[in-house]
Order: sequence, then C-alpha cells, then structure tokens
Amino acid sequence: MAKVTRSQTTRTTRSGAEIDSATADALAVEAERGYDLSKAKRRRVGRPSLGRDGTSPRVSFRATPELYRAAKRRAREEGRTVSELARDAVARYVRS
Repeated sequence: MAKVTRSQTTRTTRSGAEIDSATADALAVEAERGYDLSKAKRRRVGRPSLGRDGTSPRVSFRATPELYRAAKRRAREEGRTVSELARDAVARYVRS
C-alpha cells in the first residue's frame, strides 16, 4: 500500500479531542484491518424506551381544545407531562 503524506497539522474531533498525524495513521491502520462489529456498542437514538424490551409504540389521538388545555393545566399542577397523564388514564381504563 502506498504511504500517504500529510502535513504535520493537528486536527480536532467534534468533541474537541486533538488528533495528530501519528494518531491518524494508527487509526487508519486499525480501520484497514477491519472491525469486529459484533463487539461494537449499539448507540440508541431518540427517547428512552418505556418498556423492558426496548420498544415503546407511539399512540396518538385527537382531543378537543378544552380537554387539551385541561390536561396541560393538570399536568403542570402535578409536575408531570400530558403524556404521563394520558398513559395513566389509559392504564386505569384498561384495568377496569
């Protein structure tokens, strides 16, 4: 493989870590050897799951403006979100 020459400048990552040319060369060699992706950490994006199995299906419904305002007011009074109120209300309904 041909040797690539670079200037001796230091670059930074998005997080601000400095990468000099020696580190860049070491990372390139590692990448060319290949990675065992079965050992890679899976990064989850988005909101955390509410369930144990890693999925939280989204449920949406329409409400009257009055019901929505009342739910927002109640949630604010209780220090909760409208979603928390709705989850509790649906859970109570299906248990009854």
